[in-house]
Amino acid sequence: MQPRPTPHRAWHVLRIALLGLAATTLGTPVLGQRAAAANSELDAPLFYQLLIGEMQLASGEPGTAYEVIMDAARRTRDDQLFRRAAEIALQARQAEQALSTARAWRAARPQSSEALRLEVQVLLATDRGREAVEPIRTLIRQAPEADRAALLAALPRSFARGGAISRASAELLDQVIEPFVGDARFGVAARVASGQAWLAAGDADRAYQLADAAHRTDPSSIPAALLAMDLMARKPAAEQWVQAHLALPAAEASTRLAYARTLMGAQRHADALRQLERVTSDKPELATPWLTQGALQLELRQFAASEASLQRYLSQAAAEKQAAVAAGKASAPVVDDEEGEEGADRHADGGLHDAYLLLARSAEQRGDAPAAEAWLARVEDPRRLIEVQTRRATLLARQGRVEEARQAIRRAPERTTDDARSKLMAEAAVLREVKQWGEAYGVLSTATQRFADDADLLYEQSMLAEKLNRFDEAEHLLRRVIALKPDHAHAFNALGYSLADRGQRLPEARDLIARALELTPGDPFITDSLGWVEFRLGNHAEALRLLRQAWTARPDAEIGAHLGEVLWTLGQAEAAKAAWREALQLDGSNETLRETLARLKVRL
Repeated sequence: MQPRPTPHRAWHVLRIALLGLAATTLGTPVLGQRAAAANSELDAPLFYQLLIGEMQLASGEPGTAYEVIMDAARRTRDDQLFRRAAEIALQARQAEQALSTARAWRAARPQSSEALRLEVQVLLATDRGREAVEPIRTLIRQAPEADRAALLAALPRSFARGGAISRASAELLDQVIEPFVGDARFGVAARVASGQAWLAAGDADRAYQLADAAHRTDPSSIPAALLAMDLMARKPAAEQWVQAHLALPAAEASTRLAYARTLMGAQRHADALRQLERVTSDKPELATPWLTQGALQLELRQFAASEASLQRYLSQAAAEKQAAVAAGKASAPVVDDEEGEEGADRHADGGLHDAYLLLARSAEQRGDAPAAEAWLARVEDPRRLIEVQTRRATLLARQGRVEEARQAIRRAPERTTDDARSKLMAEAAVLREVKQWGEAYGVLSTATQRFADDADLLYEQSMLAEKLNRFDEAEHLLRRVIALKPDHAHAFNALGYSLADRGQRLPEARDLIARALELTPGDPFITDSLGWVEFRLGNHAEALRLLRQAWTARPDAEIGAHLGEVLWTLGQAEAAKAAWREALQLDGSNETLRETLARLKVRL
């Protein structure tokens, strides 16, 4: 007969047994944490209480479990128990319980930033922003001084709902930052946060004023420069602050790279390329700018320059990977601070695959099919399979093997409905490439039957209807796109340009294009459309001004064709021929350019 254990020994054995039971069957992290952290504090009554709470939770009684754990948290003032009570409340979607936990936690542990964050998160998630003003201010004040600017910068995201910020939320944010605006250390960060919020809320005028104040206070502020970039589409004058910032000796390459991408988004490719060339000249060791520069040069049909930039990217990326391996960080690619998180993303294999696909496109457009195929063969990411097959299909189609091209796309696997959509788009794109408009239209008709409210598919179908001279059908499709996406600038522009090019309903055409330009200010292709409708209306001086503006922002063969025709009409024959020659160098196969020269019987 075995001797009976002493009472102390019995409790010890029971505790170990219950901990094992809890860990294996109930999943009770709070018990394990408490036992490991401070065995002496976990007395028998408390242990029993925690076990009961976890058992209630495991049996589907989160309300009872919450009350039990919360009672223990209040008595012990223990962070782990407050945290566990909050987890139970949140899992049960009990916002009021989570808020009560946060406030009790703050009362017990006034310096707990975790309790503060919990309170703020619950209040914002339940649209009780006014109650969140004091906790957010306290959270910012309690943070280390080095972290406060970052907390202020994060405020607009905290107040966003579904990616949008209401005016009421922007006003609440202003209440939060009020004590920090006059602080010499954080005033700029506070104004930038407010400016971002007001811009997101649709008040560009107020955001502009805040950006102005931030820039005047500290022209070297990167966040202020980034706010100015965000404003450029709505307030073109904000660009002056970006340029002033970049003129400073200490301006960082990452800021210039962000400016280049902003210019690319506005289709100001020539300006963007100048900024990228400055970055790659000043910081040639950074890989990502070479990739971006190569992509832009390809868009501008600068094939040799593009391939050189992309090869430089591959070389630099390989060097960085080798350095990472040498440093024992092979699992995490090395990224220069100048490039930030986006650079980190680009240095994964996705960046290499982007470069391979761009090099394949360049070789394809130069007519070097073997080189294009060699680059495509290096793309190993299965997620890029449809893109690779599309490029291969384009190569086949250009050789006259159109049916093979279509079958190559159709054989690509469909893992998702998005894959199916992409395959239809790809097949239509290949057919467009070889000017089989009717076949391409048929493919997109099938696509829009399957994806009835897909605005992008409908837009592409409308472009093909235009090619087939089905103008009424094209207009119907474009108006449907606008109904689905009232901010679809390209649909407004396409409809306005179609009317203008045919000389029909010109005042309406101008209104449509003006609306497109409101949606994407400064877009050179839409500016070209507006110049063309002014020309059709007989406003030649205004047409010339707009077309020169578009040509300066984005030298393009079609814009050059329009600019040349206006100059020709104004009797400036030599200037017109010069514009056409430049356009021919950019793209000698452009249909609008060739039709213009043939119609005007111009020999260059």
